[in-house]
Amino acid sequence: MKTYEGPPSDHFDGMYFFDKDGSPPKQLSDVLRWQLNRKPEKWPERAPSPYADTPPPQVDGGKARLSYVGHASWLIQTAGLNILVDPVWSERASPFSFAGPKRVNDPGIAFDKLPTIDIILVSHGHYDHLDVRTLSRLAAKFSPRVITPLGNDVTIKSNDANIRADGFDWNERIELGDGVAVTLVATRHWSARGLFDRNKALWASFVMETPAGKIYIVCDSGYGDGVHFRRVREKHGAPRLAILPIGAYEPRWFMRDMHMNPEDALKALADCGAQVALAHHHGTFQLTDEAIDAPVQALTTALDEAKIPREKFLALKPGQTFEI
Repeated sequence: MKTYEGPPSDHFDGMYFFDKDGSPPKQLSDVLRWQLNRKPEKWPERAPSPYADTPPPQVDGGKARLSYVGHASWLIQTAGLNILVDPVWSERASPFSFAGPKRVNDPGIAFDKLPTIDIILVSHGHYDHLDVRTLSRLAAKFSPRVITPLGNDVTIKSNDANIRADGFDWNERIELGDGVAVTLVATRHWSARGLFDRNKALWASFVMETPAGKIYIVCDSGYGDGVHFRRVREKHGAPRLAILPIGAYEPRWFMRDMHMNPEDALKALADCGAQVALAHHHGTFQLTDEAIDAPVQALTTALDEAKIPREKFLALKPGQTFEI
């Protein structure tokens, strides 16, 4: 498998990426321990959303329209641009079409109802975020530009040379046009496509500048001591909106370093200072052991216990939208 080649930096040793403020991926022995002792809650075969979105061709002016596709996939429309985040329209979050976590609800936007897609942001290489099958479909129909952390562009183009993927490093800012830009920022996670390429590609969150304000998009992250979220506020200011993951967190001993639970996500919201947050990374693919509705219920409980209005941190269903 072809992987990234480039000069060493403060988070790349010439072969592997790392985060001095993060945590390395779990050892294979820990993975085996989890798998042998798993007691996952049973998810339904299907949990369809009552909503389905048909987006407008574009959104102009000082607005931003966000449509929740499901899991960590979003359509963001602003300044005439249509931007997809971690698009997964496949039935499985897996290297295989016949095995692996299967979606329990349809994408909140049917593929043939998508407007013309200009930009795609891909946060890292895990299969529930980087879906080459979907990227190929989007490339064939729209030929959008794909922006992704270093090394994932190599993975993407190795699978389909027609995908226009560009790799960028942490803290690089990319102008998208019409007052919209995106900066890749460090996040507490890791990346792999198989057993032998761990951290050979970079992972990132995104700070998107829009006419409606800054949107902080965290596709996958542990909480740690919160330094990554506080650093975004220090460098970029408090965002208008944060998109934060709340699911795939049990068992806690195994998932804590890579995935936030709702209590962590609430701390991350306070750290980054966003006016409002949208929850994601839950309710579509069973990746871990908690029940399908546990993240949303735990988020509601955490908000109530902290005496924070529930509208400060919303959990949409696929097909629902939010505007700023």
